[in-house]
Amino acid sequence: MSCHRPFCRTTLLAVSAIAALVLLTPSTIAPARAQAAQQAALAGSAKPDTAKPDTAKSESAKPESVKSDDAKSDSARPAAPTTDATAAVNAAPLDPANPSQPKSLTDKAIEKVKQVAKSASDVFSRVPCLPPKGGATSMGSLPHVAGKLAAGQPVVIVAFGSSSTSGYGSTSPEFTYPNRLAAQLRRQYPSADITVVNRGKGGEDAPEMMKRLQVEVLDMKPDLVIWQVGTNAVLRNLDPGETAQLVEDGVARIQAAGADLVLVDPQYSPKVNEHAESASRLIKLLGRVARLRHVGVFPRFEVMRQWHENQALPIDSFVIADGLHMNDWGYACFAQLLGDDIIKSVGQIKLGVNVPSNVQTYRPM
Repeated sequence: MSCHRPFCRTTLLAVSAIAALVLLTPSTIAPARAQAAQQAALAGSAKPDTAKPDTAKSESAKPESVKSDDAKSDSARPAAPTTDATAAVNAAPLDPANPSQPKSLTDKAIEKVKQVAKSASDVFSRVPCLPPKGGATSMGSLPHVAGKLAAGQPVVIVAFGSSSTSGYGSTSPEFTYPNRLAAQLRRQYPSADITVVNRGKGGEDAPEMMKRLQVEVLDMKPDLVIWQVGTNAVLRNLDPGETAQLVEDGVARIQAAGADLVLVDPQYSPKVNEHAESASRLIKLLGRVARLRHVGVFPRFEVMRQWHENQALPIDSFVIADGLHMNDWGYACFAQLLGDDIIKSVGQIKLGVNVPSNVQTYRPM
């Protein structure tokens, strides 16, 4: 059979195109069907609205992973190639309770908070908070704050100090020692109006603290001041005698304002222990100030040392990796022991065993 060359050439090209289409169609359809099946499994109960695939209502009702691949489940549309972005969306983690919805950033944040709360709530079930062997710590009598708690009157406690007070090393603000202390006292006295104010500022010691004593502490008209001081003086190689003199001046001003006072000495930790001689001298001087001014001392260094040496707790069970600051457990136990002493003082007031304010001295363990 004869034909004109252009016609033959056109016919041959058309036949070749049809053959190629026939050969390629199965390999193209198979992935499209596989993607549609995968999308159907991911969609679950949130099936796409095929009648109105592009309306605002149907888009807002679907999670992002369904929206991005909605066209693939519509047989009237060609199958789009799977991109890296699409694969990443399809691989998003799913909520076991509702597989059609990937976890949002908010959900993940809520889960993290719940995990932290659970970790903190059972902190003592893993390692109990025990008082030092040889007797519990005692900060002496706290007649002002204890009397107000016993009478059901509002109480203001100011936690004054540096990074140990602000809570560096804790996993959440509620796990700082001032917030832990507040929670303990509110559990003990549920009808009382108790305010615990955190006045901790990292990196400071007595010279800087004295500059803000009036505005940030005394102007709050506190019933009790817990003054954590001395750690940065040791780390900065400040003269222990000068630090002790500044602390004594501050103690006199706090007492003149009518507040009870407890001094908290440096923590037992690797960074502080690198300056063992300076730390030891400062701790002794703070104890001397407490005796002279008749105020209480919480012997934090000795308490933490006993955690390690007497209770055989590894350092990293109460100090974070920087070798200086306490972790959630350390802050929690510190607050617990502080709270126990305040509660004990309230009990003395109720029993009529009040110790006069001029003999509020720390009784050695």
